[in-house]
Amino acid sequence: MVKILIDNGHGVNTTGKQSPDGRLHEYAYAREIAKRVEKCLKCKGYDVERIVPEEFDISLSIRCKRVNDICRKVGSKNVLVVSIHNNAVGSDGKWYSARGFTAHVGLNASANSKRLAACLWNKAIELGLKGNRAVPNEKYITQNLAICRDTLCPAVLTENLFQDNKEDVDFLLSEEGKTAITTLHVEGIIDYINNVAK
Repeated sequence: MVKILIDNGHGVNTTGKQSPDGRLHEYAYAREIAKRVEKCLKCKGYDVERIVPEEFDISLSIRCKRVNDICRKVGSKNVLVVSIHNNAVGSDGKWYSARGFTAHVGLNASANSKRLAACLWNKAIELGLKGNRAVPNEKYITQNLAICRDTLCPAVLTENLFQDNKEDVDFLLSEEGKTAITTLHVEGIIDYINNVAK
């Protein structure tokens, strides 16, 4: 069975990661979604664990070590990690027009990291969360991200809509939005396990 690891981005002590009106704080939102994803996957019989149960920020090196310790214990091919975040255009306290979901992999991403990202992005499109930007043909964006670069298993970082777009924030904070973001992760991960993971 695949061990599913969920990382919730940032911590209560990370400044500036919030909507311009202060209604959405990324650390709190990411943790709420991570807990929902964990609970839903467990209810479906999957082996899932949050790697950062703490409220305060945990360094990327420690996050990666936690993932890699599990990889070494159960085998990298039996593990995946998804790191949950909200996107932002700026950090100046202003609203912007960019909207929607993206999935990111490391510069050294494995084929399975890319497949996991595509499964998540396909689910986002299915749920109407594409936003107002073009979706890459590959359905992933490559970046130099530690949680993806320095872990030994398939790894994806999700940016779940924009915390500096008012419409996205309204949706994210609604029960409909929280359910949609949770469903995106749960069903995207299950699609990957059922169709890709060996």
